[in-house]
Amino acid sequence: FFFLESHPPRSNMSHRKFEAPRHGSLGFLPKKRTKKHQGKIRSFPKDQDASAAPHLTAFRGFKAGMTHVVRGVDRPGALMHKREVVDAVSIVETPPMVVVGVVGYVETPRGLRTLTTVFAEHLSEEFKRRCYKNWFASKKKAYTRYAKKYSTDGGKDIEHELQRIGKFCSVVRVIAHTQVKKLNLRIKKAHIMEIQINGGADCKAKVDFAKSLFEKEITVDSVFAKDEQVDVMGVTKGHGYEGVTTRWGVTRLPRKTHRGLRKVACIGSWHPARVSTTVPRAGQNGYFHRTELNKKVYRIGKKGDGASCQTEADLTEKSITPMGGFVRYGEINEDWVMLKGAIVGVKKRPLILRKSLQNHSSRKHLETIDLKFIDTSSKLGHGRFQTFEEKAKFLGPLASKQK
Repeated sequence: FFFLESHPPRSNMSHRKFEAPRHGSLGFLPKKRTKKHQGKIRSFPKDQDASAAPHLTAFRGFKAGMTHVVRGVDRPGALMHKREVVDAVSIVETPPMVVVGVVGYVETPRGLRTLTTVFAEHLSEEFKRRCYKNWFASKKKAYTRYAKKYSTDGGKDIEHELQRIGKFCSVVRVIAHTQVKKLNLRIKKAHIMEIQINGGADCKAKVDFAKSLFEKEITVDSVFAKDEQVDVMGVTKGHGYEGVTTRWGVTRLPRKTHRGLRKVACIGSWHPARVSTTVPRAGQNGYFHRTELNKKVYRIGKKGDGASCQTEADLTEKSITPMGGFVRYGEINEDWVMLKGAIVGVKKRPLILRKSLQNHSSRKHLETIDLKFIDTSSKLGHGRFQTFEEKAKFLGPLASKQK
């Protein structure tokens, strides 16, 4: 009797010295410019805790720039415990958003389906501008007929729709918009988005919470807190049409290669007589929609707080705007959020901050951040001074100021 052992099939490949894993991920194909220019939330955190109070799960902000901070590490057992580290941080300006509506979804075998939408009575011009291609030439009549529902029959129609959402829906989201007039971005159309309401005993509690926010401002500190992990969604910086070495990270060919060396040497076999989709090719690089997970909130600053960057170790009264302003952005005059590390996009780009989808347990994610120093020196060159007072004190009386 012969017992056949199962051996893996032998490869016909000759011996090779090195591995060659593929260059670049295929998970992000197609690499083309996004249509979601302001970011899009593709999934909200799961609504599992009915005992929690109803709360919003996302917010929109605008990228201002970066700086660095010095902080103490509080991680017992780690090599850096009780020592100081320097972290790069990103600053996102987050003016208050305004809630203008509520929408209810029912669950179907094919996913969520919108049941009905209810809008507030008074809508701002910023919101209405987004409804028009050409606001100047329009009659500006958007939602004027809808607003009459609040005055006819004591608003019975509106109440009926809200009751329908509370009775039949399983997911409730508010419709909110940014207040771009508070920023110096030279845009007049608001960015409109849906924000899911999680928590609450039942759907009726969510609807009541949403209705209580109608026409009111919501601030970023009512959604997020210090030391929380958030996800950032936005569109990356565009680089246009680029070659394979930059776009996919393939290895350059030897120096003497004929007809260029920043290429893929072989783009496939003779047969099949087609170029496979997995072969790196030149094309669009950047301006892709991306979601970055787990960005820690280091600090949340309030509008008008001249000492928002004061710490226990650095008692200088200063706000977050560096000397000379953030490069390509300017001054920050509204609420702001400080996030650890870099975030997607160029300056002024609208971003979405979302509550994390994960339940965090690692000490790194649960660590309490103790900031010792926040840098506010000029970002236009080698910043030497933290404030204008410090600069004036160092330079002394200037001839140009004596006239």
